Amino acid sequence: MVVREPVGVVLAISPFNAPLVLLAKMIVFPLGAGNAVIAKPSEETPLIAVELAKVMKEAGLPDGVLNVVTGFGAECGSPLARHPKVNGIALTGSTATGMKIGEIAIQSMKRMQLELGGKNPLLVLNDFDVNKAAEIAAVGAFTHGGQICMSSARIMVEAPNGRAFAEALAKKAASLHLGDLRDEKTAYGPLINQRAVDKVLRHVQAAKNGGAEILTGGAVHNGLVFQPTVIYNPPMSGPCWDEETFGPVAMVMEVPSFEEMIAIANESDYGLSAGVLTNDLVRGMTAARRIRCGSVHVGAHSFQSDPMAPIGGYGMSGIGRSGGKYSVEHFTELKWISLELGETPRPF
Repeated sequence: MVVREPVGVVLAISPFNAPLVLLAKMIVFPLGAGNAVIAKPSEETPLIAVELAKVMKEAGLPDGVLNVVTGFGAECGSPLARHPKVNGIALTGSTATGMKIGEIAIQSMKRMQLELGGKNPLLVLNDFDVNKAAEIAAVGAFTHGGQICMSSARIMVEAPNGRAFAEALAKKAASLHLGDLRDEKTAYGPLINQRAVDKVLRHVQAAKNGGAEILTGGAVHNGLVFQPTVIYNPPMSGPCWDEETFGPVAMVMEVPSFEEMIAIANESDYGLSAGVLTNDLVRGMTAARRIRCGSVHVGAHSFQSDPMAPIGGYGMSGIGRSGGKYSVEHFTELKWISLELGETPRPF
């Protein structure tokens, strides 16, 4: 028979951008599989993890089953990842951080599940209304100030609709409401810190230097707030196209054909998520099967999430899948048990 057994102690390293929802998802499935969990939250948002642990203790979770350790990566995350009693690691974060943690984990063959960065494509086919597409794309690109690993960053529009779509998206981006996140009208807020702002500025400037047209935004609004930005016909090289910006920047490019759109979508080291806007189910499903990434959403933008779905990516977007049974299976070991009774030897 085959049984599953918990791996032991799982280290969950969670990001700042969804500090409650993602942390809860990262700990409940390993806990449900019978593991103990050490939560190491982002140094930008540690107190939410502490409060979550308090709530779970009040709900009856035994002492020592869930532990929270706060601190910076070098002084806290890396030593925990190296610890011999840590048997598995779940990380949601940047590709750079994932590479560091992965290098540590492989030295002692720890079980790894790494959900990392993305530079996600959104394909807008020419049968889809450009104004409706712009409404959908704005949600995918600018929610949470673009600080989402599955945000729609590279938007490819099938000719001849490129310019019309880009202008519609720019109009929508310029109308988005900035304000308190408790206000339901608010669409975006500040970035997490000055380093994030500086990175977005550097990417946008590189696109401008490469001849791209900034249709709206492109500058700091106030303090840590970066304006929702639409870039038309960016250069297909350089940081704005190749690297994860993690800010409210959408690049729009008109592409002559469906085949070329898929080829461009796959020209990335990342492979996390994608969206395809079309009313043609055949072309939508063809794109879904041929785009190399962990999830493709037909009729929607690339930013979709479900705690029970297998979230993860190809290439530099990570290793393994998180969510539901996929996390449970990842943080359990398969054991084959055979039982032979009697004295008859097995044949060769």
